[in-house]
Parts: sequence; C-alpha cells; structure tokens
Amino acid sequence: MSTTLAGAPGACCFTGVQHSGTPVGRVEDLGGLSTYISEPPAAVVAGTHKKVILFLADIYGPLFINNQLLQDYFASSGFVVLGPDYFFGDAVPNHPPGRDRNAWLQSVQAPANEAFPKWLDAVKAIYGTENTKYCAVGYCFGAPFVMNLAGDGFIVAESHFEKLDRPLLLSCSEEDFTFPLEARRRAEDIMVAKKSTYHFQVFSGVKHGFAVRGNPDIPQERWSKEESARGIKEWFVRFAS
Repeated sequence: MSTTLAGAPGACCFTGVQHSGTPVGRVEDLGGLSTYISEPPAAVVAGTHKKVILFLADIYGPLFINNQLLQDYFASSGFVVLGPDYFFGDAVPNHPPGRDRNAWLQSVQAPANEAFPKWLDAVKAIYGTENTKYCAVGYCFGAPFVMNLAGDGFIVAESHFEKLDRPLLLSCSEEDFTFPLEARRRAEDIMVAKKSTYHFQVFSGVKHGFAVRGNPDIPQERWSKEESARGIKEWFVRFAS
C-alpha cells in the first residue's frame, strides 16, 4: 500500500475571505457537469494550437467568485479555462448553517470521482487532442484529480509522485496540515530520484487555502495569493506555448 502524503480536507478548508470583482466567464453544461468557461481576449490569443486549463476547484466549487476570478486571470493569458462543478451545485457556499461537514465530505468524493472522466471525455471531444495543449490546476479537493491524470486512485500518495511523467508545480503554504513539511519533503525526494521536472513555491506566513481565499487586506496574504497565481500561470505559459 502506498503511503498517503496529502490528507483529506479539514476545518481550515471551510474558512477564508470572499473576494470582490466581476466574473467574465459563462456557465455551460459539459459532460453532465455545469462548467465555468472563461475564454481569453482575442488580443492575447497567439500560436497555432489551443491552450486549455482544467481548473479543479476546492470545496467552494468553480462558481464561487474567488475561483471565477482566478479562472478569468488564467484566461487573460491566452488560455481557455474550464472549471467543472463536480459538487453538482452542492459546494460549500450553498450550504445552510449547521451542515454536517464530515458527512458532506464523505458523500461528495465518490460522485465527483465518477463524474470527472465523463466530463474530461466531453472536453476532449469539444476542444480536441491533436492540436490542443492541456494544463491542469487543482486546489485542495481538486488536487488529487490533477495527480490522477498521471496516476490512479483518489488520495495523493507516494505512487502519484512515483508515476509522475509531466511537469509539476506545487504551490504550498508553510503551514498546511493536509500537506505537512514531512510529506512535502518526501514528495520532493521522490521527484529528485526520478529526475522529474518540478518546482515548489512555499509561502511563509499563510495557511492552507491562501491561494483561493486569502485575505487581500493582509499584505502577506495578498502577495502570496497573487504570486501563487502568477507562478502557476507562468508555469503553464512555459509548457503550453
């Protein structure tokens, strides 16, 4: 059995700050899932191939404004960004007060895991595979889906890193109980041994969830959130151009 390196969502995954802004994408059904679609402005589209980012959201879902704004940011650099709602409208922002979080987490994983392959097939059918370069970004709940594209199973375990055959960027907070220091270093050891193409961002002074729900009124959180997004965007530009 492979050792688990990243754990399931916990209490910190349900906290954070809602951001403000005006989303520019739209919502359509793709493969049975409501999907946030953000397309690049015509002025920044370049090259002879399509560039698509699969945006695999945290438990707040792709239709939460913070995630919509992130998707729009990535799209502004020339990518079509697709965010599937594998929570089927039951993401955290839609929960009534007092919802049993543990019961909800246990109930949503299997349907999401089952729906994702069908959604991915629909994406490939629409956007193609011959002349399209795909990137994937996953936050919290969505991270295992990214790893599954190069491995199998649902939990992010050693086997995911051992099977890794694509460039990987990990944008981490210094304090993260779901991916603690010991696990982070073990993941790095595996990738070093494999001579994988990888990059770590580790941000001090922030906690798990900073990249989506960090407080923009706190300078360290704002800078970390923005630098995380910028680094991810530049990683995709590097490998999808």
